[in-house]
Amino acid sequence: MTTFKLPDLGEGLEEAEIVAWHVGEGDHVIADQPLVSVETDKAVVEVPAPASGRIVKLAGAPGDVIKVGAPLVELASAERTDAGTVVGELAEPEAVEPAYEPPMERVCAPAAAATARATPAVRALATKLGVDLGTISPSGPDDSITRDDVERAARALPGDGAGEAMRGMRRAMAQRMAKAHAEVVPAAVMDEADIGEWPAGTDISIRVIRAIATACRAEPALNARFDGGSGARRLLERIDVGIAVDTEDGLIVPVLRNVGAREPADLRAGMERLRADARARTIPPHELRGATISMSNFGMIGGRYAQLVVVPPQVAIIGVGRVRDGVVARDGQPVVSRLMPLTLAFDHRVVTGGEGARFLKALKADLEKFC
Repeated sequence: MTTFKLPDLGEGLEEAEIVAWHVGEGDHVIADQPLVSVETDKAVVEVPAPASGRIVKLAGAPGDVIKVGAPLVELASAERTDAGTVVGELAEPEAVEPAYEPPMERVCAPAAAATARATPAVRALATKLGVDLGTISPSGPDDSITRDDVERAARALPGDGAGEAMRGMRRAMAQRMAKAHAEVVPAAVMDEADIGEWPAGTDISIRVIRAIATACRAEPALNARFDGGSGARRLLERIDVGIAVDTEDGLIVPVLRNVGAREPADLRAGMERLRADARARTIPPHELRGATISMSNFGMIGGRYAQLVVVPPQVAIIGVGRVRDGVVARDGQPVVSRLMPLTLAFDHRVVTGGEGARFLKALKADLEKFC
């Protein structure tokens, strides 16, 4: 018997929520065959079988949260491999007593004098959210009420009734933001870049990314990692920018690699691919790890400046606000130009105010080179 535990799915992740099992108890699997889809704070990820064998037990049901390192499945007659091939031959299936499944419970619907079917877990969720099962139209197999049915009904409750339990990305995001708030000593500096003479059609996001690379070379202290436990700071030469992507499920931050050594067209193609994968929730875990500094172009939606959150072990994030028309002085004369608001937030445990100000100065100067 081999117990397969939930592996590390990404930098700093502590848990994942089961979305769907692709196998059942008693099934035979081969190494690297998809076992289960789990949702993290960033993506839905398929977890493959680590070995070939027969599934004896599944640890959890869809909707359950599993900690990294906790048991996920138990495999019998398993043979570990390092590749997606079967080593040896699988034993004949043993007679296994069917796994116990909790029976559906029938609940009377007082208004309609009808019956509804729901598992104990779904009934518990309904109680928690203040939902009357008798008022729900079931959408599950055999007219059973599902978790989604209950949550949909909870969202439709009038007034300030029971709240909706956060799941998946939003729950993990809340945990990560709380952790960042507890660790980081936040500080920020702000300015505006005059981009009034940029050529028409200039790609704002790519232009800012290139300026970030220039600023990192001018002030390396912000392209760094900091281990709060050991107090060790590591300055990094390569610049890997985390790009904040807004989705319906929450914020995803894929990483655009080695931006200082890439041409604008290559950066744009890479960014488009990352954004598409992030919004489709198909982005692989390795594309979400290892950012050395982050950027949020929130001005595409709205807002001039922001209180940005630095997520350890990074020490800085740059925000780009909504570009606006404003009055500037040129040759002693007031003129109307296009201004780009810039916010630099940094971890004051690691970065000094002078380093932050010099970084922002270099960023602004590079952005204004077209002027």
